[in-house]
Amino acid sequence: MTAVPTIGVLALQGDVREHRAMLERAGAHALAVRRPEEVERVDGIVIPGGESTTISKLARAFGVLDPRRAALHAGLPGFGTCAGMIMLADHIEAGTAGQETFGGLDVVVRRNAFGRQVDSFEADLALDFEEHPLQRPFRAMFIRAPWVEKVGSSVEVVARVSVVHRGAGAGAVGRIVAVRQANLLATSFHPEITGDPRIHAMFVDMVRDSTFVNGK
Repeated sequence: MTAVPTIGVLALQGDVREHRAMLERAGAHALAVRRPEEVERVDGIVIPGGESTTISKLARAFGVLDPRRAALHAGLPGFGTCAGMIMLADHIEAGTAGQETFGGLDVVVRRNAFGRQVDSFEADLALDFEEHPLQRPFRAMFIRAPWVEKVGSSVEVVARVSVVHRGAGAGAVGRIVAVRQANLLATSFHPEITGDPRIHAMFVDMVRDSTFVNGK
């Protein structure tokens, strides 16, 4: 893989510009993608937050749901944040009838687990990511966030909530909020709005280390 990978940000909803800025800081070339021919140009893909049922419907409408599902299952590195975590999950609790996802992560994710918009909070995370040991906690922002209720045997727990600092966050301490399985990374929170690029750097390194070859 090239030292400067090209990583797409699915531009259907959410913080597309903020994710692109973080990826650039972490050493990647980042571009917004929404059509199948654009997605074929990338070495990895970020699925931002937003509303998971809306992202699913837009992905179907723009013709990227099935191609992205196939590519992710074939090994394309993917990083989902908040609703993007839901889009990567194989199983959803409190989802809507017939809700579609890209899948690939062997986890059970509870949609809107931390409550409504007014229940948003900030918390420090305890991270366990061998390639990127953190010397200081990661301060994360949770906005209508999911959490992971159950992980499969091949899934690595990357982060749990350790301390809630500001906002609601009732019952948050100890919850699983970041996971990795092979080339897929997902977080319940929004690392793109923190000013801290370390989570994005993890993903950029995952893309660099990947052996997946897209149809570029």
